[in-house]
Amino acid sequence: MLREIVGDYVLVPTGSTVNDFNGLIILNEVARFIWENYEKAKDEDELLGFILDEYEVERDVAKADLDEFLDILRKNEIV
Repeated sequence: MLREIVGDYVLVPTGSTVNDFNGLIILNEVARFIWENYEKAKDEDELLGFILDEYEVERDVAKADLDEFLDILRKNEIV
């Protein structure tokens, strides 16, 4: 669950995730954008396109950031 706490955006575990992940993930602006658009995208390429449309960033940099964030979410079984 995404929550804003004192101006910072954090992912807070809920349900059975609480048993497996004890903590919070603090999101920067791009990570928040990815989180908010993750389910809207049909695949990672479309999600990458969303990022490129929203931010002035080179494709390789955006792809690396996207991969890193998704790896963190998958490693913690959040997605």
